[in-house]
Amino acid sequence: MVENNIKQEKEKAEDEMIQEAFQDLLNNYLASKHRKRIEIITKAFNFANEAHRGVKRRSGEPYIMHPIAVARIVCAEIGLGSTSICSALLHDVVEDTDYTIEDIENIFGPKIAQIVNGLTKISGGIFGDKASAQTENFKKLLLTMSDDIRVILIKMADRLHNMRTLGSMLPNKQYKIAGETLFIYAPLANRLGLNKIKTELENLSFKYEHPEEYKEIEKKLAVTAAQREKVFTEFTAPIREQLDKMNLKYRILARVKSIYSIWEKMQTKHLPFEEIYDILAVRIIFEPSNPEEELNDCFDIYVSISKIYRPHPDRLRDWVNHPKANGYQALHVTLMGNNGQWIEVQIRSERMNDVAEQGFAAHWKYKEGGGSEDEGELDKWLHTIKEILDDPQPDAIDFLDTIKLNLFASEIFVFTPKGEIRTLPQNATALDFAFSLHTDIGSHCIGAKVNHRLVPLSHKLQSGDQVEILTSKSQRVQPEWISYATTARARTKIAFILRKEQKTSQRKGEKMIAEFMAKEEIPVSDQIVDKLVKARDLKNRDELSLAVGSKRIVLGEQDRHVLHGKQNSNWKKFIPTRLPFTGSKDNKENKENKEPVKEKAPQEKVDTKAILKLTEENISKDYIMAECCHPIPGDDVLGYIDETGHIIIHKRQCPVATRLKSSYGNRIIATEWSTHKQLSFLVAIYIRGIDAIGLLNEVTQVISQQLNVNIRKLSINADSGIFEGNIQLYVHDVDDVKTICNNLKQIRNIKEVTRVEG
Repeated sequence: MVENNIKQEKEKAEDEMIQEAFQDLLNNYLASKHRKRIEIITKAFNFANEAHRGVKRRSGEPYIMHPIAVARIVCAEIGLGSTSICSALLHDVVEDTDYTIEDIENIFGPKIAQIVNGLTKISGGIFGDKASAQTENFKKLLLTMSDDIRVILIKMADRLHNMRTLGSMLPNKQYKIAGETLFIYAPLANRLGLNKIKTELENLSFKYEHPEEYKEIEKKLAVTAAQREKVFTEFTAPIREQLDKMNLKYRILARVKSIYSIWEKMQTKHLPFEEIYDILAVRIIFEPSNPEEELNDCFDIYVSISKIYRPHPDRLRDWVNHPKANGYQALHVTLMGNNGQWIEVQIRSERMNDVAEQGFAAHWKYKEGGGSEDEGELDKWLHTIKEILDDPQPDAIDFLDTIKLNLFASEIFVFTPKGEIRTLPQNATALDFAFSLHTDIGSHCIGAKVNHRLVPLSHKLQSGDQVEILTSKSQRVQPEWISYATTARARTKIAFILRKEQKTSQRKGEKMIAEFMAKEEIPVSDQIVDKLVKARDLKNRDELSLAVGSKRIVLGEQDRHVLHGKQNSNWKKFIPTRLPFTGSKDNKENKENKEPVKEKAPQEKVDTKAILKLTEENISKDYIMAECCHPIPGDDVLGYIDETGHIIIHKRQCPVATRLKSSYGNRIIATEWSTHKQLSFLVAIYIRGIDAIGLLNEVTQVISQQLNVNIRKLSINADSGIFEGNIQLYVHDVDDVKTICNNLKQIRNIKEVTRVEG
């Protein structure tokens, strides 16, 4: 009886919590500009609530709280209407219950059913066992974008809520999900213009991957907040006076750089927190006098504030006349404050601000019947993605890398010889431009003229360049072109053409091998061909056929000896380049059972739920330290089980580890160090400063005598009064590195000390 009462009280409390959350969603919807369709939203909520009744999330809360939270993000943070809110409430119903898409269509109509179907195709939540084949899911996700952009926007809301509640997951799942979010979803949010969501996804990923660094930067931001507020108030006071004189309706906001962006800059620029000077930016958001004057008002404000503070001549960014591909518009100017510090000012209208915060959702206007306005830039991007998806990549990570080339890109604007403007990613080359015009032009190009000057295909283009492509019918795509290309389109086309030519060479090689054996009167069989494969030190018969067909191997006397069982000591082996293992390709979802096909089990069984402890006894014997990032005790690390069952230890922020987390997350193991300064690890430290007599002696004194550290290698260079050095030395852990860096910074002429890879 007592147990029943407790159970009833608990159910009552949960029902009240659910109703309160739903009412909060309705309040947000009623406060929006959308036409009020309360009835259908309530109907979707009641349907989903009943479908998920009794199901709990890992955190212990009722499952329906997740769809409500996703719907709230869709409404309040992305700005979508009733169709999207209903779809968000229903997004897990077909995946997790016995209801079908037909049921959804019968009850809620074809449009909501289409969106829910798109979300269902992007299989499963990241909290289930069905979340391993993320690359396949990502392909499906991109394919659904062209059907209805709201699918991807709701998926973004789904991922954001899952990241906000990631604390209830096991550590190895946290690393996998955080890495995947940083690798795929944050750049995709950025590409769709969802700036606030992109920033939060980055911060949350960083928080779970590097909790100590996150807390440290958070603490330093809190300590310096008062000083930033003082700078902001003093800097904006004369600007407010000027804008008041212009009779503008405006607001001025302080924009503080995100924790992840600060950390990223600290890593790439090798700077401490105290030397990051662009933490504060100022945002001016105004209502234009009338819509036609919006662009003019931006420049009027720029001219006015440039009379108050000196603008940086090279840092004017005109995204007003040339919007970014994700629709972003603003005028960015960097001004010198009275404190001698450069401060970026972003000038944008309220409409531009909506687009900046909500991306395509702010100007992709839907009629409730399902019609949509034409959005040229998004259409172009979707077309590019379709082209990439039409050409299946042989490897999952290759596919993600290809997509990411376009996701991360900032834009440049270049011109054809006739003056037509073309948008390309930053760092795009002449070869990228050629392929952007047409595949035939790209595949036959021999060079380019940039601003009437002849340049190679690898030449990086700048905004404003005028580019003419030179072609020749005899030109063919070369393997090294892959390294010249930076855009997804160019790399995909080059890879496709090379693979096609490779298959042609392979067939030609098979024919040549058969003809060679016929001359030797030896019947062709797999066993006989395998003899040649082994003798040439190749991996398989396909490699042999390719090498023979492309004339890298010419079959001759030595091969006759092998075929007839004779030995020859002067054998010269052909050694091909072999690609490293990139993971199992059979990790695809079983559509009927909605369960993933199991990967081939590694030779060594590892309990991926446990946290791996690295000790002096097991490091050298059982685990491999990754050469790409050289982890040492104290670094945030993880383990990756490779195809042979070996466990490789990577730093969590290592680019290779990031790729592995996003595609092979089920092989990731949460890992911690438990060493006690017994083993030594090799690290590299970079130093830079003003050259002075005796400086090198001071450096070696600090390292060898004061700290008693063994130097393995020392490389020093001085040029034009600047001193640079790379030092390889043996340490026990990260604390040793910090001590060394801090002590070296005390030397008067040393200005920069940082740990580097390798």
